[in-house]
Amino acid sequence: MQLALPRTSGWGGPRKGAGAKKKQGSRVQHRPRLRFRKQSVHVTLRLRVGVWNLRSRRCFTALQRAFRAGKDRFGFRLCHFAIEGNHLHFIVEAGDHTELSRGLQGLNIRMAKALNRLMRRRGSVFAGLYHAHVLRTPTEVRNALRYVLGNHAIHVRRQGRVPSLEIDPYCSLATVEDQLTMPPRTFLLQRVLAQGG
Repeated sequence: MQLALPRTSGWGGPRKGAGAKKKQGSRVQHRPRLRFRKQSVHVTLRLRVGVWNLRSRRCFTALQRAFRAGKDRFGFRLCHFAIEGNHLHFIVEAGDHTELSRGLQGLNIRMAKALNRLMRRRGSVFAGLYHAHVLRTPTEVRNALRYVLGNHAIHVRRQGRVPSLEIDPYCSLATVEDQLTMPPRTFLLQRVLAQGG
């Protein structure tokens, strides 16, 4: 004869703390897919905590190799960049969201592999998703160019110091002869650059 076991309260059903944990950190908030056709885009990438300061010759050399290999792929073109200690700014061109996403993914993988090899580390290098702002008017293009190419001076001023009058060696203006970037093809970016930015 089989005896019925008494039912114990607290068993079964959902448990407190069960399920996938929410990720902590500085992930960029997910946004709806960008809709655009053949435009220039300002992209910002942030590094994970623990990754070295990128403003060093060793890190810049590693990034240069990645830029040369990934500057013109899948309809994605890297036109300008600025490297800060814990983030990067790009002015890029792409035909649509898919080209932007594929081109950035390829470039990110190259940068991450190069930096991990240099730092003798493993794992992700970038903190979450990229932030992208489509530049739809001449004013937006002009402001983005000034912001990206003068980005280090902005950070220096925020620290209460006087920025150097020389071109930042870790931005694309200082590396024109190194062929790390592509000349622009989009009308607005060509027009603003022709007018002197």
